[in-house]
Order: sequence, then C-alpha cells, then structure tokens
Amino acid sequence: MKNLLSFTRKAAAVVLGLACFAQAAQADALADIKARKKVLIAIDLGAPPFGMTNARLEPQGSDVETARLLAKDMGVELEIVQVTGPNRIPFLMTGKADMVISSFSITPERQKVVAFTQPYGASQFVVAAPRSENIKSLNDLHGKRVAVVRGNMQDTLLTPIAPKGTNIVRFDDDATVTAAIISGQVDALCTPNSLASAIAKQNPSKNLETKFAIKDIPYAIGLRKGEPALEKWLNEWITANLKNGKLPGIYQQWVGSPMPDLAQFAPK
Repeated sequence: MKNLLSFTRKAAAVVLGLACFAQAAQADALADIKARKKVLIAIDLGAPPFGMTNARLEPQGSDVETARLLAKDMGVELEIVQVTGPNRIPFLMTGKADMVISSFSITPERQKVVAFTQPYGASQFVVAAPRSENIKSLNDLHGKRVAVVRGNMQDTLLTPIAPKGTNIVRFDDDATVTAAIISGQVDALCTPNSLASAIAKQNPSKNLETKFAIKDIPYAIGLRKGEPALEKWLNEWITANLKNGKLPGIYQQWVGSPMPDLAQFAPK
C-alpha cells in the first residue's frame, strides 16, 4: 500500500511537471505578437514628456516614439493601451498588454512580479515647488503637503525618507498630481525632473522649479515572466538602438537633455 501511495504521488508530480512544461512551452508572447501582426503596448499618456496627447488628442512623447520605433522594427502594427501608473502591472499581467513602455522604473518589488529588460533610459526624481516655497532639502518638507502618485516610484522613494510632519498626499496618476500643484492644493510634488520641467513650461505663471534631487532611477520595458524569446528580442533591440543613437535621440528630443549614462546601472 505504501509503495502504491508513493508511486501515485510520483506519478502525480510527473503529470504536474509535464503540464507546467507544456504550459510554459505554449507561452510565447513574441510568436503571438507576430501572428496577430500587432503589438499591444501599455503607455501612460498623462505623464509628459514620456506620454501625452497633442491638441488633436494624438499620442506623443518619448515613450510613444519608442513604442512606434519598436513596432516598426518588429514589423507589426502598434496599438497603444492607455494606462495610469498604478494599473500598468495589472494590465500587463491580465494580458491586456504585451509589454509596458511607460517610464517603468526598475524596483525590487516590481521584479518579484514582472520581468524587465535592460534599461533604455533613466529618470532623476526630484522635489519641485513654486519659487515662493522655501524648500531646499528634505528637512524643509516638515509641515508641507507633497503630492505623489500612490504606490508609484515617487511614493516609494519619498515616503521612507520624508521627515516626520510631512503631509504626503497621494493621487491616482500624474495628471491629478499636476492638477493639484497647479491649483495650489499641495505645496510641492515629488516626480521625475523631466515631468517637473514639462509642468513648469506649460504653466509659467506658477514659477515651478526643482528644489532638490532624490535619486536617479533606470526604467525599462516590462513584460511577463517566462517569456525568454520576447525578452531576448527586446534586449537585443535596446542594445542596437542605444548604439545607433536612436533611443538617445528620442530621449533628447522629448526630455530636452542628454540621456543619462546608463552604464552606472550595469550590474557590478
């Protein structure tokens, strides 16, 4: 009886293993994309200069141009799946998008859930506020209302280091954070420097300026785990387009400054 039970358990384990192997073998997002002749790329269009819309409500920005270049080189049609910061991962994991190109910062927490390519850019996260606000360092945030996107990189960077007495006000996306600083609902915001510059340029009467930097964070293309073919293709594509200058050129065009040296983020 004991031998039979042991055999049954081993057989069940083998069957389960074969089922998992079969499922893994069937999962090939790259083949699926090429078969459908369309790639679904999640982009936040409320995060200038990475993603936004023009006066005709057409998508534009550095991540939009990156996605267009990728789709062209892959030989497929591009479909932009509009997301916000907090729902980028849910849209990816539920199959609503094949990948995320949305200034998607690489963090240990996200790496537990999704796979990342090598970086194709980087953001410097800063605290920005109107010129009239006397803010020069973290300690000056005491008593201030500081806007962040809930659960996003600016939240996870600022919250652990903000001095006691800082009122961190969380919003659902960059668009509502922008509205809050423009309307005077908050005193400052924590955001990528490129977004702070874009907000300042679009709203010159607010005299918004960068007060101090917090950290440089690389961002990459996010994809579901267990997709080696797609990950390999994307990494080779990023390497080639960093070398030929196309990705740095897109960054320069939309962010308005040279791309940070990505070598600083290479594994030690």
